[in-house]
Amino acid sequence: MASVTFDTHEFIKTLEKAGFDEKQAEAVALAFKNAQREAEVATKEDIALVRSEVREMEHRLKADLIKWMAGLLLAQAALVATLVKLLS
Repeated sequence: MASVTFDTHEFIKTLEKAGFDEKQAEAVALAFKNAQREAEVATKEDIALVRSEVREMEHRLKADLIKWMAGLLLAQAALVATLVKLLS
């Protein structure tokens, strides 16, 4: 899975503006970055890849279904021809 971009410096600056001292802000930023890494959040690229794979699978399934249907129609036609021949 691709990584999510995280601007640690900007995050720390935001915390400091909110009243955190530098050491606290760095600790929170590190904890957040580690938690984010463990969460394995899907990116837009990950989602696009899954959508593409699903579309490919859909196309293969449709192609397989068409092959099966064509085979069944041929088998049915052969069976009907055989029955007509036997009943004639």
